[in-house]
Amino acid sequence: MRTSCIVIHSMDMHELVKSLDGLKIKLAEMRGLLRIEEKEIKIKALTIESSKLGFWGDQNNAKKVSQELGGLQEEASHYHKLVKTAADLLEMAKMDEADKDVNLRKELEEQFVKTNKEAQDLEFYTLMDGKHDASNAIVAVHAGSGGTEAQDWAEMLLRMVLRYCEKKGWKTTILDESHGSEAGIKSTVFRVEGRYPYGHLKSEHGTHRLVRISPFDAEKMRHTSFAGIEVIPEIEHEDLELDEKDLRIDTFMAGGHGGQSVNTTYSAVRIVHIPTGITTQCQNERSQLQNKETALKILKSKLQKIKEEEEEAERFKLRGEYKSAEWGNQIRSYVLHPYKMVKDLRTRFESSDPGVILDGELDGLVEAYLRWIKEKD
Repeated sequence: MRTSCIVIHSMDMHELVKSLDGLKIKLAEMRGLLRIEEKEIKIKALTIESSKLGFWGDQNNAKKVSQELGGLQEEASHYHKLVKTAADLLEMAKMDEADKDVNLRKELEEQFVKTNKEAQDLEFYTLMDGKHDASNAIVAVHAGSGGTEAQDWAEMLLRMVLRYCEKKGWKTTILDESHGSEAGIKSTVFRVEGRYPYGHLKSEHGTHRLVRISPFDAEKMRHTSFAGIEVIPEIEHEDLELDEKDLRIDTFMAGGHGGQSVNTTYSAVRIVHIPTGITTQCQNERSQLQNKETALKILKSKLQKIKEEEEEAERFKLRGEYKSAEWGNQIRSYVLHPYKMVKDLRTRFESSDPGVILDGELDGLVEAYLRWIKEKD
């Protein structure tokens, strides 16, 4: 993995052969961890489904199947390409091991470093074996108590996560937003679509604490602010039925950007699940029907996630390992004054450069969290 990065300092051909052989073995071991055979079976099934007559009659399903098929094909193809490259390099190195061609050795060495780096990046995905890690994600950012100070912090966190999504090449869609009266945001909900967005972003779920000199304080006093990030997987729930009697559905005028009709029609939808008190809302789709469908989808995802968490908690109780893990627990501190530090309170990951973290460089935190989860299991 990233922590096992091999640093090359002008190896001779014998050493290069040994390193390439090690890379070949590592890639073979990764095959099972990456579930390549399982993915290839799925590729065949989806290929057959996509070639059926009338497949494109259901545009939504066709789009979903095509995206899943494309993602799986890319993953399998990338793995097989690395395996072939490593094998070819090893064969070339063995053939020239006796001749000791300096120029060829340098070329093979450069190709090995590149291929080894790609293998390490791919190996990161062996940590993504959670039930919903490959799913799209629904992310909500909420300001804590503290008015403008907390709302500004919530907007900083929103920017951090959106920047991370942008760097990953994921598509983000704002579903609902509420701006602060002076600055920042009260809350924002958005969908993330791409390759393993939930697997990456689940590390951000929880309460985030900021310590800084307040830009809103004329006396330049140090303030502590809190904001929360909620991350749930977008789950398909064909078997999850909701009783209409358990739902209170309100419509209201949408606010924010979107043109003249946004603030003049009752297109925004809020749904309250009465038994649990869970509330979801959406106002950024084009119609009331679309907003309702999206809000229902988020509600079902939340209910499914709660059900799975309860089942997991019950298993831990039976094993005698259960500990309360409420959403509001603080997970990370960001200190901008009197010193600079970001510290994750679960994994103990630390960085002395909060500016980089807040600009969306979250891979270190994400990997530390995934490894921490593995160790707990």
